[in-house]
Amino acid sequence: MTEESIGAELLRRHSFVYIFSASSAYSAVNYYEMMKCRVGPDEPIVSLRLAVNGIVQGVGFRPFVYQLAHHYGLKGKVANTSSGVTIHIEGSEQRIQAFVQDLTGKSPPLAHITEISSSYEPATGHERFTIQASQRRSSRRTLISPDMAICDDCLRELFDPKDRRYKYPFINCTNCGPRHTIIDDIPYDRPNTSMKHFKMCQQCQKEYDDPVNRRFHAQPNACAACGPNVALYDNRRASVLARDLIKRAAELLKKGYIVATKGLGGFHLAVDAENSDAVIRLRQRKHREEKPLALMSYDLDRIRRYAHIESDEEVLLTSPQRPVVLLKKKYANPLSPEISPRNRNFGVMLPYTPLHYLLLSYDFTALVMTSGNISEEPIAIDNQDAFERLGDIADYFLIHNRDIYLRSDDSIVRRVDGATRFIRRSRGYIPTPVFLKEEVPQILACGAELKNTVCLTKGKNAFLSQHMGDLENLETYRFFELTVRHMKRILDIAPQIAAYDLHPDYLSTRYAQGLKGIKRIAVQHHHAHIVSCMAENRLNGPVIGLSFDGTGYGTDGRIWGGEALIVETHQFTRAAHLAYLPMPGGAAAIREPWRMAVSYLYNAFGEGFLNLKLPLFQDVEKKKIKIILHMISKKVNSPQTSSLGRLFDGIAAILGIRKRVAYEGQAAMELEMTMGKETEESYDYEWERGKDSYQVLVHPIVCGVVRDMEKGLEASDISSKFHVTLIRLFSDLCTVLRQETGLDRVVLSGGVFQNATLLAGLRKALEEKDFQVFTHSLVPCNDGGISLGQAVVAAAIAKSLD
Repeated sequence: MTEESIGAELLRRHSFVYIFSASSAYSAVNYYEMMKCRVGPDEPIVSLRLAVNGIVQGVGFRPFVYQLAHHYGLKGKVANTSSGVTIHIEGSEQRIQAFVQDLTGKSPPLAHITEISSSYEPATGHERFTIQASQRRSSRRTLISPDMAICDDCLRELFDPKDRRYKYPFINCTNCGPRHTIIDDIPYDRPNTSMKHFKMCQQCQKEYDDPVNRRFHAQPNACAACGPNVALYDNRRASVLARDLIKRAAELLKKGYIVATKGLGGFHLAVDAENSDAVIRLRQRKHREEKPLALMSYDLDRIRRYAHIESDEEVLLTSPQRPVVLLKKKYANPLSPEISPRNRNFGVMLPYTPLHYLLLSYDFTALVMTSGNISEEPIAIDNQDAFERLGDIADYFLIHNRDIYLRSDDSIVRRVDGATRFIRRSRGYIPTPVFLKEEVPQILACGAELKNTVCLTKGKNAFLSQHMGDLENLETYRFFELTVRHMKRILDIAPQIAAYDLHPDYLSTRYAQGLKGIKRIAVQHHHAHIVSCMAENRLNGPVIGLSFDGTGYGTDGRIWGGEALIVETHQFTRAAHLAYLPMPGGAAAIREPWRMAVSYLYNAFGEGFLNLKLPLFQDVEKKKIKIILHMISKKVNSPQTSSLGRLFDGIAAILGIRKRVAYEGQAAMELEMTMGKETEESYDYEWERGKDSYQVLVHPIVCGVVRDMEKGLEASDISSKFHVTLIRLFSDLCTVLRQETGLDRVVLSGGVFQNATLLAGLRKALEEKDFQVFTHSLVPCNDGGISLGQAVVAAAIAKSLD
C-alpha cells in the first residue's frame, strides 16, 4: 500500500479524526509523513499523541487501550484527563495504523468516541506501555457515562456459589454499574465518587490494578468484605435482623407489605404486582389514584405472562440502559387490575442492579416499582430523607450505604411507527449529549414547568438533564437548582446566555430572570418544541412545524397549543392555529375536562346544548354548568386557548369517558385507548383566513361528534372518526401552506404526539402527499425535550444580533 493510499484509508475510516499541528490541520497523507521519526538505520518509528474525547471514562477505555497497545507491541502511556483520555504511543507505522483503527472499531461497549485529535511528538523511548495517574486540567470536556445495567458477566458471578461475590448486591465491573449518579467531580476516579468512603480490600485492589482484569480501574469495584452493604428497617427505623436481608424483604413483599428499596438513581416503592390489596394500599398512601405504575420482572419469560413483547421491544428491554418500555397487555394475566386501569399498556422494565435481581429471584411474576416519592415531589435518594418522606407510605426500607449524588428517575420509552420514542429521558441515557450540527455558545436553557429538564450547551454538545418532574413546588425547585449547579461543575460550563419560556409565572422563568451578569433570552414555547426536533434531526429552516400540546404561553398572551408554524431557528411566524375558545377556570379546566366540554358545546350549539341528551349531564349538576356558562359569557377567569390537548379533553368529556383527571393527559390518553376498529370516515372540518393566519374552526367537529352520539354510535367508533378527522385536517392544512410557502418539510413536536395513532397516521398521510416528515427519537416530544429547543433558539438569536 502506498503512503497516499494509507492516508486515504485513514481519512475514510476515521472521518471524525481531527489532526492538528501547532497551528494548522494536516491532510491524512501529511499526518502519515509527520508521524514518522527514524531512530535507527532500518526501522521507522511513529511517535504519536492522541487526545480522545467522548464517553471514555468509567467504561474500561484505559484498560482497553493498555491491552490493545500490548497486542501490537507498542510502548507509551495512557491517562484520564479532565478533557477525556490522552495516549502517547510509539512503534512502527504499520502497528500504529492498526492500533488507531482498532481504537475506534473495537472500543468497549459503553464507550462512545466523538473526537480524536492527534499531534506529532518526538519519540522519548518508552520501555513499556503504562497507565498513568489521572491528570487535572483547566478545561473539562470529557463526557460522563450514564449509569448502566449489570452486565452478563457480573450477573453470572452474582448467582455462582463458587464466586467470591456470590449474592453480593453491588457487584460491578468496567462494563456496568453506577456512573453518573455517584460522580461529584471529574476526572472519573474513585476519590471523586461516592465510593471514596470504601477502601478496597487486598483482593479488590489486586483486580483494580491488573490491566487484564475486567475490573481494572472499575471505580465502584468492591466486595462484601470492603464495599457497601444493605440494611433492612421498619418504618419506625427499627433494624430488622435476618441472615439474608434481601430474602427477608422478599418475604415481606409476598405478605403484602410496601418496601421502599434504594436503587441506582433513587428509591422505589415496591409491592407484589399480583396482590391487589397491596397495590391499592400503595396508591392510597402515595396519593396516586389512577396513573399507571411501573413493573419490574426478573426475565422476559415472566414478562410474557402478562404482556406482549415484539422483537424491537425485546431489544429495548434487554439494553444496558434498561428503560421502562410500554408493552401491550395480555388481558388474561395474573397481575392486579389496579396497576394500569383503563389502559391497554403496561410499563415494564427488567432489573438493572444486582440488588433488583436478588430481590426478584424469589419467584415474583412482577413487582410494582414506582418512584419513591409523594406524588409531584422528587424521588428520595438519601436514607434519612427517605425515612422522613416515605415513612407514611412504606412499611419497610431496604437501604444501602452507597450515596447517590444525583437522583435519576427511570427512563420511559415506547416503540411507535418504527422508532423508539422517549416519554421520559433520564437514567441510562443522561448525561449523553445530543450532538448538534453547529457549535453554539455556552447556554443554560431552563425548560418549561411540566416535565422539566434543563439543557446546557458546550461546543456541539447539548447536555439535557435528567427528568425533574413538574416545577410546581419548593422541593422540585430545589432539585432544579441543585441539578443546574451539578451540571455546570461536572461539565465545566459557565453559561453566557440563559434561555427561558415566555410564561412569566414559571419558576424556571423566574430563575433565569434572576441570574446576574448573563444575557437572557425568552423563547416562545412552541417555537422551542419545533426547534428541538429540528436540532436532533440536524435541520436548518425554514420548515412547517406542527406543535400540538396542552399549554404554552403565546406571543399574544393567550394559551397556545394547536399551532402550525413556519419555523427558522431564530424566528417563526404563526401560519395557522385552532380557533380560540374560553378555558373556564383556567388551570381548573385541565383538572376537570367537563369544563372544556361545556365551552366547546356552547361554541357549537349556544345555550341550546343544555337540551342535548349527553352523558355529561348525568354526572355534572346543571347548576355548575350554568356557573361555567356565566364565566364564559362574562369572560371571568376564562383565558382564551387554541390548545389541541384541550380539544382532546373536551371530546373525552362529551363522550363520557373522563370528566375529571387524576394526572396530566389522562383524558386524552383514554380517548385514544377507547378507539375501536379502523375507519375511513371523518367529521367535517374547515378553517378560515384571519388577519395574520388561518383559524381552524372546532364547532364542525363537535357537532359531528354530538350527532353521532344521538344516533347511538359507540364511543369507540366516534374516537376513531375523531382521530381520522385530525389526521386529514392537518395534512390538508399543510398542503395549503406548501402552496403558499413552497416548503415540503414538516416537523412534528409537542406532547399530543405521544398519541401513537395521531403520530403514525399524520406522518403517513403527509408522506403520501410527498412531504418529508421529521419526528423525535432522541428527546421526548413533550416538555421534557423543550429545553433543547430553547438552547438552540437562543444561540441562533444571539448569533443574529452579533
